[in-house]
Amino acid sequence: MADDKLQRVFEEIDNSRERTIADLQSIVQIPSVTGDEGAVQARVEQMFAERGLEIDRWETSREETEPYFEHVGDQPRYDGRPNVVGIRKGSGGGKSIMLNAHVDTVDPGDPSFWTYGPHSGHVDGDLLYGRGSCDMKGGLVTYLAALDALQAAGIELAGDVQIASTVGEEDGGFGALGTILRGHRADAVLITEPTKLAAIVAQGGSAVCRLTVTGKSAHGAMRNSGVSAIEKFIPIFQDLMAFEAERNEQLSHPLYDHMENKIPISFGTLHAGDWQSTVPETLVAEGRVGLLPGEDMKDFQEQVRQRIMAVAEADPWMRDHPPKLEWVSGQFSPAETKPDEPFPQAVIGAHERVTGEKPSIEGAPYGADMRLFIEIGGMPCLMYGAGDVAVAHQNDEHISITDLQTATKTVAALLMDWCGTR
Repeated sequence: MADDKLQRVFEEIDNSRERTIADLQSIVQIPSVTGDEGAVQARVEQMFAERGLEIDRWETSREETEPYFEHVGDQPRYDGRPNVVGIRKGSGGGKSIMLNAHVDTVDPGDPSFWTYGPHSGHVDGDLLYGRGSCDMKGGLVTYLAALDALQAAGIELAGDVQIASTVGEEDGGFGALGTILRGHRADAVLITEPTKLAAIVAQGGSAVCRLTVTGKSAHGAMRNSGVSAIEKFIPIFQDLMAFEAERNEQLSHPLYDHMENKIPISFGTLHAGDWQSTVPETLVAEGRVGLLPGEDMKDFQEQVRQRIMAVAEADPWMRDHPPKLEWVSGQFSPAETKPDEPFPQAVIGAHERVTGEKPSIEGAPYGADMRLFIEIGGMPCLMYGAGDVAVAHQNDEHISITDLQTATKTVAALLMDWCGTR
């Protein structure tokens, strides 16, 4: 691509900085916890319409996703959760691309713990604050700003561009799956998850589980006549931590070996008992167990089951009252795109043209929609975007506006290179 063309696009991006900030604020200020994305998608559709994009808006039904429940889980609701795809047709002859971003967020928690409020969109220096600013509404805005700049610079792309604004990523990828089942396809998919401007070509997997441990209730003053489900859970948990350590020692992947814990096991919720002076007869723990690209989900789930049951078999009570292990919600299989393939090389080259340096090539330990586009959609996919996942899901979530602008320029350069220009 001609340097003067690219420079004109970069200048347009710099000139539109305030509009980019305003667009991001407008969607950060709309709550969109997973399952309640309708209002923010209405705003996204409006932004697509303002830019003259061809729009496809639909709701995915339970019947459509039922064959894929293992991947995305059953949903608490299906209505009022539209996916929105905006399409800009190319002049023809170029490669197509899908630009994906999810608009659902995790719950912001207690607003009093936030400096500026979870939906403020407040700008302090170079940082814009709010739930979803980093994960990953900022990524959606980079797509719009890149298309705006290309149009303002008078550059027409040869290949088609689809911007897919999807729901339900935080709970398994219901929206991304719905987009694939709707028939949306492209020669490659970019997801602007917060990667600190690294090219993420592999994502780890996570098997989401519910473990129910049964004890025997008794008055707390007569503890020895009961069996505490909490006390029975403890050796299971300790053995799973040992299992995690063993796997970290034994398993290797070049994109993950530098990590302190490349395949973490973590329980996020724990509920036991129903009265403070009663020995708890039931404990329910829910969490995730991690796996590396290249591992098979079914085989790994069986390994976890065997590990838990081995602990139970060694305990006289649990031998007769075995714990119950269930795989719930969406199961995030690991996935990867080889970094030397054409699409990762195009993203790497676009970043280098913007910054003068090659981006870091990394693997992510978390699950993402990337695996659905690769495994079910059959499309090469990677993640690249502004923001740091370390501040996602936390109080005072934020994103750097400077990095947002850099990511926008990378997206614009990628579109010119990958899709071609007329």
